[in-house]
Amino acid sequence: MDEIVKQALAKWPNVPHCYGWLNLDARGHWRMRDERAQQLNLPGDKLTNPALVGFIVRNYDRDERGCWYFQNGPQRVYVNLEATPFICRTDPVHGYLLHTGAPLGPIDAAWLTDDGHLVLRSAQVVAQLDDRDMAQAMAQFIPQGDEALSDWLDGAEIPLQWGSVPVQHLDPARMAETFQFQPTPTP
Repeated sequence: MDEIVKQALAKWPNVPHCYGWLNLDARGHWRMRDERAQQLNLPGDKLTNPALVGFIVRNYDRDERGCWYFQNGPQRVYVNLEATPFICRTDPVHGYLLHTGAPLGPIDAAWLTDDGHLVLRSAQVVAQLDDRDMAQAMAQFIPQGDEALSDWLDGAEIPLQWGSVPVQHLDPARMAETFQFQPTPTP
């Protein structure tokens, strides 16, 4: 956490939390949701200012309820999650990078959702793969090939691995429950 944030927390400890204004989309973009976007259930405007995005990333955390937020001075700005608390992308040096810029680390579990999204876990970090990188990640599925993957998704009793890690089925409607996070935090 930034030192300036710690100082603001000490100075103003009872600032009300903010809900609904910030979204993390399934491609790892932070999106600001003004009142209009909230009313119309729109994703919001993508944040592109590197200083602002860096500030959010450095102060991104979760509370005891499984709600993710960033500490904005004395105020917690809770984040609506379109997918998982972290999104990862392929990277030629690190293998997989989180939307925060940190490497994902060694993969110890993998899931494939019924709607075709790959979810990876490294220690305590769970990240959905950016859909634009799925074609590249498909080369790591064993057995390989679109037909084998399609058969597995349809319930065929064939073992599926992603590299050396067994792949498990995951119902997208149960993702938040499975990984114990709140996709839409409320007071």
